[in-house]
Amino acid sequence: MSISKSVFLPVSPSTAFDLVTSPERLRRWQTVAARMELRAGGDYRWTMTPGHSVAGTVKEIEPGRRLVIGWGWEGSESSPSTLTITLEPTEGGITLTLLHEGLAAEDVAGHVEGWNHFMDRLVRFSTDGDAGPDEWAALPDPINELNSAEATLAIVQRVLNQLKATDAALPTPCENFTVSQLVDHLVGSVVGIGKALGVDHVDNDSATAEARVADAAQATLEAFTKRGLEGTINMGFAELPATTVANILNLEFLVHAWDLATATGAELDVTPGLSDYVLSLARNTIGPQMRGTSFAEETLVDESAASLERLMAFTGRDVAAR
Repeated sequence: MSISKSVFLPVSPSTAFDLVTSPERLRRWQTVAARMELRAGGDYRWTMTPGHSVAGTVKEIEPGRRLVIGWGWEGSESSPSTLTITLEPTEGGITLTLLHEGLAAEDVAGHVEGWNHFMDRLVRFSTDGDAGPDEWAALPDPINELNSAEATLAIVQRVLNQLKATDAALPTPCENFTVSQLVDHLVGSVVGIGKALGVDHVDNDSATAEARVADAAQATLEAFTKRGLEGTINMGFAELPATTVANILNLEFLVHAWDLATATGAELDVTPGLSDYVLSLARNTIGPQMRGTSFAEETLVDESAASLERLMAFTGRDVAAR
């Protein structure tokens, strides 16, 4: 079975093609993480929402006009389908038509709902320049250490997208780090975990802060998903349970998102269910031996404080100062 949907975008064909093929643009309206080898026969992988990724091969490509890709959900028993996107110039912009063919009957309703959701976000992004935070990425279902890491990645990427060049030298709540130094630290942490997972990622320090973190995180989380959460990982300095390493990614993304938002005044949108979960991970990860080195001593907050504030206080942040 197949579904089709057309939308008008007030942009040029080349810009529209970039919106549906460039990882940096896809992350703004459709995906949490993305990689794409933009050639016929090239591979791609898109994390549409935390814990739900699609992957396949580029079948056909006409820059500015047409893209055909194989579509298969990771971990699904459904047969792969085919997604075709065509771009037709029209007055004031282009008409984008999405055709999804080869779907099983039981999968049609879910894909209709999904494409309505993401096409609405694409129209909003192409019109307003901001699709807003994606409520479908706010709280993973099901939730585990890796799915929540993808949800917290979505949060820090949105904060990073709001950074301005003038923010680089601003101090952050993360002691002794400016905004630019904290971005370097975050990239280094994610690359280091990726290396332990066998990822050979080279940081492009001339890219935007969002792209640097996103590219490193995509590679690391894809490798982590393939490996799974069982057993231990040799981090070089210690052999750690895989779940602990995943917990560290959650803390790196969410805690430093708060640090950066606090330093710059950027918007920070975190659903309480996610901060509750990451707080529980923090309590299982940050031991007394880490206080005074990796983390400051826990600070005090009101008993009525939200879970995000309690998480930041647990990691040693002065929440009252925000």
